[in-house]
Amino acid sequence: MAIHIVEEANRCLNCKRPSCQLKGCPVHTPIPEVIKLFKERRIEEAGKLLFDNNPMSLICSHVCNHSEQCEGNCVLGRKGNSVHFSSIEAYISDTYLDRVEFEKPEPNGKRVAIIGAGPAGLTVAIICARAGCGVTIFEQRPEIGGVLEYGIPDFRLPKQTVRRFRKVLKDLGVRVRPSTTIGGALLIDDLFLDGYDSVFVGAGAWRAKTLGITGQARGNVYFGIDYLVDPRSCEIGRKVAVIGVGNVAMDVARTALRSGAREVTLYSNWGGISASSDEVELAELDGAQIEYGLSIDQINDIGPLFRRSKLGEDGAFVGITDERIQVACDTVIICVSQVPKNKLTLTTRGLATTEGGTLIVSESGETTVSGVFAAGDVVTGPMTVVHAVAGAKTAAAGMLRYMGVAD
Repeated sequence: MAIHIVEEANRCLNCKRPSCQLKGCPVHTPIPEVIKLFKERRIEEAGKLLFDNNPMSLICSHVCNHSEQCEGNCVLGRKGNSVHFSSIEAYISDTYLDRVEFEKPEPNGKRVAIIGAGPAGLTVAIICARAGCGVTIFEQRPEIGGVLEYGIPDFRLPKQTVRRFRKVLKDLGVRVRPSTTIGGALLIDDLFLDGYDSVFVGAGAWRAKTLGITGQARGNVYFGIDYLVDPRSCEIGRKVAVIGVGNVAMDVARTALRSGAREVTLYSNWGGISASSDEVELAELDGAQIEYGLSIDQINDIGPLFRRSKLGEDGAFVGITDERIQVACDTVIICVSQVPKNKLTLTTRGLATTEGGTLIVSESGETTVSGVFAAGDVVTGPMTVVHAVAGAKTAAAGMLRYMGVAD
């Protein structure tokens, strides 16, 4: 057991109203109770508490925005250093998954279909399987994990960590159909026709937003969400321009620097950054540079052509000047958010979306089609893993009530 983790646990004040849990964590992880069990060396009990509350606890310990969530709301952080709970959570969750043997529960006769094996889909699959449902996951890619496997770089979240959940699914009797797209040869209607009692959509947001400029179809241009799927297949050269300053852009910049690029610059069209402070600091530590107040106008043979932005006193974007700035580079990677693909909405009658393309759901997570529930980025747009888990827990509870498994 790492000494510094024990020392961190001993610093916890065990607050009566823990802001880390109540205010900071979207899934309200019972942090003081977990730390108490850890200090008493009741590791497996602590791990069970974490897993029961958040099946993606091990993942979240790696990728959550801790400085703005649990650790950012620690009382000790007001005058000093917050308790580094992410390290404690990682140790406990890792140990728990090493030791636990999940037992397949008694079947309740209900069948659930999960579309997408990302964090939301995995969470719903685990919850429904533990309730006794027969669960089948339909995943369009070869591996489970969704964004965990194909959107978060290995240096942030080791792929082997994600693949450990294969055993969890197997132990619980969950079937996985990889390389299977719902909305293609199979439709949601086919799932109900084949006897599934409820369907969950956790298809994520995998369609890159475009900029509406010329040059996006050039051979030296990539979209960030596509680039991260398999960076090794992309020849990016030594100088890379990243358009955007969100978390995906930071992952792209850091990946490019690990893939042969020697100069990576991120461009913001305003005076600030939308990525978390931790991700920005890590990107800059890796060598990425950031330029502010430049709005991309087009991409040509040389690289991106910008126009100088007009900024307000607070750095907000208020317009564009006539000043043009040409940047020379080998590759341009566009990272200006993503939206869900529309295969399901085009092939499912009555499945309604917002103007932005995300699925409309009720408070219980049910879509506008009876028996079809959804959560994660396909509902919220791109957000964090823990937000996907929070929505998935709501949807899973709604599905179990819909099927008459729970009150």
